[in-house]
Amino acid sequence: MSTQNIKKIVLAYSGGLDTSAIIPWLKENYGGCEVVAFVADIGQERSDLEGVEKKALQSGASECHVVDLREEFISDYVYPVLQTGALYEGTYLLGTSMARPIIAKAQVELALKVGADALCHGATGKGNDQVRFETTYTALAPQLKVVAPWREWNLRSREALLDYLKERNIPTTASLEKIYSRDENAWHISTEGGVLESPANAPNKDCWVWTVDPLEAPDQPENVTVTVEKGRVVAVNGERLSPFQCLEALNAIGAKHGVGRIDIVENRLVGIKSRGCYETPGGTIMVNALRAVEQLVLDRDSFKWREQLGHEMSYVVYDGRWFAPLRKSIQAAAESLAEEVNGEVVLQLYKGQATAIEKRSANSLYSEEFATFGEDEVYDHRHAGGFIRLFSLSSRIRALNEQKK
Repeated sequence: MSTQNIKKIVLAYSGGLDTSAIIPWLKENYGGCEVVAFVADIGQERSDLEGVEKKALQSGASECHVVDLREEFISDYVYPVLQTGALYEGTYLLGTSMARPIIAKAQVELALKVGADALCHGATGKGNDQVRFETTYTALAPQLKVVAPWREWNLRSREALLDYLKERNIPTTASLEKIYSRDENAWHISTEGGVLESPANAPNKDCWVWTVDPLEAPDQPENVTVTVEKGRVVAVNGERLSPFQCLEALNAIGAKHGVGRIDIVENRLVGIKSRGCYETPGGTIMVNALRAVEQLVLDRDSFKWREQLGHEMSYVVYDGRWFAPLRKSIQAAAESLAEEVNGEVVLQLYKGQATAIEKRSANSLYSEEFATFGEDEVYDHRHAGGFIRLFSLSSRIRALNEQKK
């Protein structure tokens, strides 16, 4: 793209190797433009944020803004997706996918505030994140230019990036020994690269960061009580907490028991298959609790519809279409279904599993009186015959027609 007329760029900055190299690269290749670093605090490791402002300024940024998005991320992005039951390709809890739109939105807001004329991200040309960032930019501020260094520069390896920074005397904590690519936020941590690049290789112990190996988890199970209101987790073990605090509490309990590990090969939007190890301990407990309440409250057709909403929502979120009308429409339907998804669930955590063992709801459609295998006074078995005759009527007519031929 033309470097003309770009005077100030807001960069989505993490302090990692890629974005540390991007700051000087932008200044060298975009006419000495001013680079403002934007750091989104979405619950990543606290040590990653220590000194991040100093690091950005040392790399050449004129300013560095660290914005705390933790509560908003869980309340306004994660919880709405949970209401839909979205699981990408049946397993992935969308940890990275849900984080990108809130990061990009806050980045746009800062750019408009400081009078920037361009936005920049460090996503590669192989991945999904470039799409997620740029579709958000387009939806919220189409007038701003977009710079994607990985699609422009000739730096193609970790070694090249380290050499680039060394030549410019820019300090970095990155090294060749850090072989894994990781993405972390309050909801999950993902690990890719290294030994995982071959699906034939089992993950090493160092592929897992948050969770205890289920084989080494406590030999005694632990029960946790989760309270749900309108499809949202509002309390853990009887203590009402904010969405972020609920997640923090469940992350700690779940990680101790090895809950929430998956090792998958997924289909990226750009057509490449990728393999990763994802850890979502608190999120897995939340999902299982919500599904347990839904089993009590939603009738058959409503549950089927919720599953369809979740399936569609998983692609919408994965593909970065958070600010599209389709996402809002799906969300509205899910919120309607969640109106009566209220209840309390006791889950047993043991060796990597989070199993709902007790569930109750004032809105439950489960009736022991009707469901019992014992004698009851409410159900007349003879009524089933008429139901079956009508339910199978089209099959009966078809068979009678065949007999006439």
